[in-house]
Amino acid sequence: MKAVILLSGGLDSSTTLYQAKADGYECYAISFDYQQRHRRELEYAKAIAGCARVKEHQIVSFDLRQWGGSALTDNDLDLPEERTLDEMSQNIPITYVPARNTIFLSFGLSYAEAIDAQRVYVGVNALDYSGYPDCRPDYIQAMQKVFDLGTKQGREGTAIEIATPLIDLKKTEIIQLGNQLGVPWEHTWSCYAGGDLACGVCDSCRLRLAAFAELGLQDPLPYSVRSKELN
Repeated sequence: MKAVILLSGGLDSSTTLYQAKADGYECYAISFDYQQRHRRELEYAKAIAGCARVKEHQIVSFDLRQWGGSALTDNDLDLPEERTLDEMSQNIPITYVPARNTIFLSFGLSYAEAIDAQRVYVGVNALDYSGYPDCRPDYIQAMQKVFDLGTKQGREGTAIEIATPLIDLKKTEIIQLGNQLGVPWEHTWSCYAGGDLACGVCDSCRLRLAAFAELGLQDPLPYSVRSKELN
């Protein structure tokens, strides 16, 4: 059995890759260089793909800076920092990249159909306080319809399945699952800022650090600031 895994190099996608391996799939990873502010994550995606011994790792390049619309693709927009959980959950944040997961899943689907894979794994999470519209169950259900209806494999054979093993898990539960699966956290990258060290104050860093702290664990990633508490 074959599966394509959307791999950013972050905590969630890395756990998803290791879950796909545990599910018995031969893993084909795909990562995306869309000229994001935090392109450093691609180094970690390569490292994780190597650790997991994937069959193949593709990196697809395109430039979403051409129209921006996100703090991850437009350096004129400031990243949110030191936000509380309430602040994170109020609105769709400026770090949302327009239609990013639709783009990613489309590439993943094409790759999967080309290699006759049965699944596309994506590490979306609906309980992450991010508020991203393309990480929610109703979105995944709609995209599954696209997979069913928009491919030869879906029309004439068995449709490729979107697998979302983390969608209902809290960040602490994802870390616990990753620990069970043997994910090497030191080879993952979550920071949106993209510096030499993880910033520790963007939403992604704060959620990650708080989850490790809640479990009484030390995040092995080096940080400029280790902000652990969220209100």
